Amino acid sequence: MAFKFKIRGPRLGTKLAMMGLALLVIPWFSYLQLVEMERLLIQGQSQAQLLTAEGISTLFNGREDLFNDLPVNVEDFEPLYALPLQSTIRLDGNADDWGEDAQNAYLQFGSTSGGSDSDFSLLLGERAEYLYAHMRIQDQSIVYRDSDYLRLDNADHIRLNFIRTDGADGRVSLVFQESNVITGFSMDEQWRYSDTGNADNRIQGVLTPMPEGNGFFAEFRIPLDLLGSRTFFGMTFIDVDDAVDREIVASTQTLPPTEKQNFNLVVLRTPEVRKIVQGLGYAGARILVIDSQQRVRAEAGSVRPESTGDAEQGWLTIITEWFDDIRPWLHQLVTGESLDQAQGRSADSTVGSLDGVLDNPADKAIAVSLGGEPIALRNRISDTQELILAAHPIISLEEVIGTVIVEQNIDDILRFQRSALEQVLLLSLLSLFAIFVALIAFAGRLAWRIRNLRREASSAIDARGRLKKSQLLSEIRAGDEIGDLARSVSNMLEKLNQHNTFLESMPRTLRHEINNPLNTLSTSLQNLAEEYPGLGQSKYLESAQRGVNRIGSIVQNLADAANLEESLEAEELEIIDLDILLSSYVANCSLSHPGINFAYRGSSKPAYALVSDFRIEQLMDKVIDNAVDFHRRDTPIRVQLDCFRDTLQISVANRGPTLSKDVRKTVFDSMVSHRGQENRLHFGLGLYVVRIIAEHHGGAVNALNLQDDTGVVFLVQLPLARQSLLEDDVFRTERSVSAG
Repeated sequence: MAFKFKIRGPRLGTKLAMMGLALLVIPWFSYLQLVEMERLLIQGQSQAQLLTAEGISTLFNGREDLFNDLPVNVEDFEPLYALPLQSTIRLDGNADDWGEDAQNAYLQFGSTSGGSDSDFSLLLGERAEYLYAHMRIQDQSIVYRDSDYLRLDNADHIRLNFIRTDGADGRVSLVFQESNVITGFSMDEQWRYSDTGNADNRIQGVLTPMPEGNGFFAEFRIPLDLLGSRTFFGMTFIDVDDAVDREIVASTQTLPPTEKQNFNLVVLRTPEVRKIVQGLGYAGARILVIDSQQRVRAEAGSVRPESTGDAEQGWLTIITEWFDDIRPWLHQLVTGESLDQAQGRSADSTVGSLDGVLDNPADKAIAVSLGGEPIALRNRISDTQELILAAHPIISLEEVIGTVIVEQNIDDILRFQRSALEQVLLLSLLSLFAIFVALIAFAGRLAWRIRNLRREASSAIDARGRLKKSQLLSEIRAGDEIGDLARSVSNMLEKLNQHNTFLESMPRTLRHEINNPLNTLSTSLQNLAEEYPGLGQSKYLESAQRGVNRIGSIVQNLADAANLEESLEAEELEIIDLDILLSSYVANCSLSHPGINFAYRGSSKPAYALVSDFRIEQLMDKVIDNAVDFHRRDTPIRVQLDCFRDTLQISVANRGPTLSKDVRKTVFDSMVSHRGQENRLHFGLGLYVVRIIAEHHGGAVNALNLQDDTGVVFLVQLPLARQSLLEDDVFRTERSVSAG
């Protein structure tokens, strides 16, 4: 037994679901894949940096001697830090080239208010084996060195105290020249004369007066190898206000807190350690060796700075900036977690716990590694630049004596991810646009199909409910829900057509079937009256005869209503002056309805229409009969003809009961009567005939209540005859004959 399956295609819901799935799933999976790729790349780089840090730390394991050039008991000293300087320092008295972090690193010495004469602020830095210093000195008058004097303590100057490499005390005086140049001299124990008599050319510096006039800036540098082990370091500003007697009036020193013995200059690099790591740096990475007191002892390499070139602001740059703005929101939407959480998780290659460490990633890395555990963290240093910090402890005799930090940027990974994400975004937008266009086309096609089906279904039945089509043609062969709907509606129309055909043919069948027994009954009644003359005056015989006549009249009316449209198609139309026709008709109504007052008012303009005069009289019969039945006694029935631009209007008004809104909607329908139960012989065909005749002539009918609600007016509108018909020779001839 063979089965035949008719494939009609997917359903409408399936099509829309497939469209929505293609619209959302593809970019979502693409983004998840790129996020996972980024995580794997960063995790791989983090592990590689940890291995690098571990390898470097093995070079220092057990080498505590490299970290012991500072005092063993550092608690007795107050550290005076020298910051690592990243860029070249120009000796011009301006500290703008020291970096943003240096602006908050000044140390204040002198009075607690910081505004007294001889107070100063000190900033120290280290670069390329030089110690740089920037001082903001409060001094109302600068007294420069007089070259005629050998003594160097009779002018404003700065004294440096330190321990030299041979263990002896070192003394250097920085003298201010009138040219605002700072010159360094090695001094005797009394700080009066130079030991050598010659300036040390390795020491350079300049003075710059403050704009407010209440002091000056001093910026100078000295070689680090001059300071020896740097276990003791101090600075003193000597203030001389009178250029004549040149007496020292004040001095301000770098004094540590009372519980400390003195300052030790902590220079953030150790030459011996630096020599070991100098050859280990590589492009885009920086290696730092930090001791247990969290001081930088060596540095090699540098992190590649982010590009600051003046790139053109083209449309690609605009797209990139726009993508940076929506990236956090997009990541939250796709993955369900914030971008910061994902970045922290992607770089969390930590071996050990981070509980209790600082919030700053660099501080976390140092604190955890000095605790004896390796760690790798992701550090965002700007909106467009990120680093990975890998730290591994340095062990000596089972104690942590320092740590190795390997910093490397992830610009390549970020650029790859950004490029990939931008491509995914662009392709997604293009895909979404293509799908959107396809969806719009699909929706337009769907709407067009539905509109066609609606128009055809609406045209199958006219405004009065008459069936005009027995089946539909649109969407019959479609396999989706619209095709099912079209086939259902078509089947319904076919069944309605069969039912309407039966109803339309029923009056003819009834007339044929009823007329035969009616004729027999009528003949029998006549023969009975002739055979028995005494029965001719019988009221029963007369009542039976009237009943037979009424049944015949009803059957005839039903048949006439059913055949009316076919009869109208065979009628010949002619140009008629309706004013003449109606005036004659109303006059005859007065004769056929004695006791009823009819009033007619014609049109002042010609009222020619292309009509059938017999059908117009039939139309008026029905309207007048209705007015006679419902008019109030002793009130006139008014008939009026009006001419408008393209239309003739016949109005028949009578005083009497008004029409409700529901009655006005159905008063011209077939088989509808509002006369009540006492008028069962009326089947609601009269006004239906009026509508059929008016619409056949291209007109319309309407029923309204009078403005004062005292009666009803029926309006019949017919089109005026065209001027071309009025000018026809045949028409003029017929008109002249009728006038004669």
